Amino acid sequence: METHKKNALIFLGAFLCCFLWGSAFPGIKIGYGLWGISGSDTWQIIRFAGIRFLLAGALVIAFASIMRRRLLLPRPGELIPIAFLSLFQTVGQYIFFYLGLAHTTGVNSAVVDSLTSFFAIIIASLFMKMERLTGRKILGCMLGFSGVLLINLTPEGFSFRPLGDGLVALSALCYGVSSALIKRYSASHDTVLFSGFQFMLGGAVMILVGQSGLALAGERSTSVAEPTGAALILLYLALVSSVAYTLWGILLRSSDVSKISIFGFMNPVIGVILSALLLGEAGQLGPKHAAALLLIAAGIAAVNIAPKNTEQSHG
Repeated sequence: METHKKNALIFLGAFLCCFLWGSAFPGIKIGYGLWGISGSDTWQIIRFAGIRFLLAGALVIAFASIMRRRLLLPRPGELIPIAFLSLFQTVGQYIFFYLGLAHTTGVNSAVVDSLTSFFAIIIASLFMKMERLTGRKILGCMLGFSGVLLINLTPEGFSFRPLGDGLVALSALCYGVSSALIKRYSASHDTVLFSGFQFMLGGAVMILVGQSGLALAGERSTSVAEPTGAALILLYLALVSSVAYTLWGILLRSSDVSKISIFGFMNPVIGVILSALLLGEAGQLGPKHAAALLLIAAGIAAVNIAPKNTEQSHG
């Protein structure tokens, strides 16, 4: 019974993370509108993301410090691991994603970015030897990826663009590496502390990159039309990152990377559904969205529901 309770809590925690990340898709679009940023303003987008992650990290550390009644600070020996994690989890993942997104379609980026779950499982299994790569895990990835392909299926089809889709694929690879690093670091370090400080470091780097890009391009920041709304959406997006990534790190600490990462296939589907509902496009939802969710659910079940008397976790 304890195992069933643990699995139920893992499912609820992972679903909450995916729901929060899915809500970020329409949230970011709304944020761009409030901050006067267009989809082609790559450097402003990177700076906007940097402010979001810097704030997210500060919220994580502030909340954890209040709960523990002491200021949460890294030890000197933890600074390099935090910087290394930040390089992949925040800086590499999001700079590659936003630069790639500027040179590809939204459909392509959603499909390619869904490779994050593949990369996370393969890196943890084959390169870092944290767990075994089994047929069920491969099947789960194939089912989940099929769901993402279905949700993004268009008459125009899919074409790979190295500068755009290639950078998005590098972003997904960075995520895969960061998932394995979180699993490894959480064994001997404070997951919440690492999450908060890697966000702050990564956010500061992205602000610097975005600001430098604007200066070199000779561009000016656009004016904010609704300061209150702009501040609130930025705060919400920061909370999404701080809550979801911290909880995700805690889940990775207690489970195999594959059991948690497979849930990542839900992100684009939840994002599409919430975007349709929140942006007034509910009429675009149809049977393929339900079918995509069923495929992804089957993939999650394939990885997480092991037959009796089979191999146990090797994480």
